[in-house]
Amino acid sequence: QVQLVESGGGLVQPGGSLRLSCAASGMVFSTKGFGWYRQAPGKQRVLVASITSGSTPNYADSVKGRFTIFRDNHENTVYLQMNSLKPEDAAVYYCNAYPTAVFWSWGQGTQVTVSS
Repeated sequence: QVQLVESGGGLVQPGGSLRLSCAASGMVFSTKGFGWYRQAPGKQRVLVASITSGSTPNYADSVKGRFTIFRDNHENTVYLQMNSLKPEDAAVYYCNAYPTAVFWSWGQGTQVTVSS
């Protein structure tokens, strides 16, 4: 079955950087589009970046110019490079399919904390 394992989160000061990874298995990775989603406490999970099977990226306005999504089809991994982090970027970050009518089972996510 599909398995998604997110990693790379942590505590970073405002203005800092992190690179998140999502190792995916159980599907033909190269044929799938993916999204990075985040959920802050008390808020809904939202899409912040997506990448097509052809590696075309798209970004939410809130992260445009600061985040970069990319993929490695040899490693079956999707990445999210996050620069110039702000306190409002703090959340649990997840990857999953995008676009999709039915999500795969969610992974455990990776916590990003932005604080001085």
